[in-house]
Amino acid sequence: MTTHDDVVEERRNFLYLATGAAGAVAVGGAAWPLIDQMNPSKDVLALSSIEVDLTKIPEGTSAVFLWRKNPVFVRHRTEAEIARARADDNAPDLVDPEADEDRVQRPEWLVMSGVCTHFGCIPLDQQGDFGGWFCPCHGSHYDISGRIRRGPAPANLPVMEYTFLNDTTIKIG
Repeated sequence: MTTHDDVVEERRNFLYLATGAAGAVAVGGAAWPLIDQMNPSKDVLALSSIEVDLTKIPEGTSAVFLWRKNPVFVRHRTEAEIARARADDNAPDLVDPEADEDRVQRPEWLVMSGVCTHFGCIPLDQQGDFGGWFCPCHGSHYDISGRIRRGPAPANLPVMEYTFLNDTTIKIG
């Protein structure tokens, strides 16, 4: 049989639980705007990736795009440039040896950072001793695959993270 004291205790327990649940909901409701404001804004999300129309880059030329305020080189390589890059895979003067096929998803498209790995200058396209890029700040020479061949730069120009959305468009980032 249920006594009066048991009923009072059950009510008290219910009130404790209901008060605790209401308090948790109130704290969550007050905290949500503070947590939500820490999400990146739409303009920041827009900078997280860019799409590049490859049809606007003729064969044998490069284009420079800004991604996160840094230059990105996109080179549409010719068959001769691809053959030269592959022939140099085992060149003895490669400071940072890396096969050309490991630097590209499709042989005709090279997508890499446009920042010299020495002190962060921007190399000049189609200059230098190897037909690739030349950094005028300290004299680093990169080949047509973006590999460092001569100069103080310690590493190749980094390959960017990118995906082909279709045959004519890539997404960087």
